[in-house]
Amino acid sequence: MLASFVIVAGIRAEAASPARSDLVGSAGDYLVKGTETLFEVARPHGLAFTEIMSANPGVDPWVPEAETRLVLPSRHVLPQGKRTGLIINLGDLRLYYFPADGSPPVSFPIGIGRYNWTTPLGDTEIVRMAKNPSWYVPKSIREEDPSLPPVVPPGPDNPLGGHAIYLGMPGYLIHGTNKPWGIGMRVTHGCIRMYPESVAWLFQAVQPGTPVAIVNQPIKAGWDGDDFFVEVHREPTYAREMGDGVDTPPELPPAQLYPLAAKIIQQAAGTEVARIDWNRVRSAVVRASGAPVQVSIDQPQDAIDQPQDVVELLGP
Repeated sequence: MLASFVIVAGIRAEAASPARSDLVGSAGDYLVKGTETLFEVARPHGLAFTEIMSANPGVDPWVPEAETRLVLPSRHVLPQGKRTGLIINLGDLRLYYFPADGSPPVSFPIGIGRYNWTTPLGDTEIVRMAKNPSWYVPKSIREEDPSLPPVVPPGPDNPLGGHAIYLGMPGYLIHGTNKPWGIGMRVTHGCIRMYPESVAWLFQAVQPGTPVAIVNQPIKAGWDGDDFFVEVHREPTYAREMGDGVDTPPELPPAQLYPLAAKIIQQAAGTEVARIDWNRVRSAVVRASGAPVQVSIDQPQDAIDQPQDVVELLGP
């Protein structure tokens, strides 16, 4: 199937299929040049360091061999929700922007709150925006780090970077960063952190009043034309803030993810659920690669009428 795309802030945004498309982006590959690290490869392609590490297991992130062929995991199933404004998905650490003019959606990697400073879920909107903002350090953060001043002025030491987009949730905002390595990780005090070039692009595209939905969907499913995909994320340990003394919640084992995956797939597939290959679903859940996996077949399988039938089929 032919698809059109545009390049935005280092991201390939694939146009929606005329029939139906719940996917965005276009996966590809890349040959390592010279002494490039995975971080140096990830950022220009609109990827987080953690994403490219997960997509290329066994590759040394700091000293990959020259001419190593890397997978670029730049294709994603869109989160469930109303496709207007912004959807921020904590489950895959990405922000999705849906232009008001109906042009293709765009996806950006983000950093989010660590476990003792969790980014909140819910619906809100952009209330104001600032370029070269000052950071007025909240009392709670100064109590954690008394060395911080009450106000950090614009400049290279400002953790907000050059752009701040304030949300209707008091104290929470989307902003740039002076620590781009934290993109794709749980490292913030609850705010949504973006690469400087990504937030600069977004700053020009949105305005106060733009709706924002913050969701947590580590399992996503949807159609691209006549093909059905599922995308499963399992947070790698290197995406978590270390040394803060907080016990992070354990990851659910695949056996506990099967019922959740089955429910999400049934809802998204609707009347065509009989075309789902549940063995492919099992493999996608076990691997949790963070990339869309096609799980549909051309001819329907025997009809599965009840959710429990699916759970039993997927179970250990």
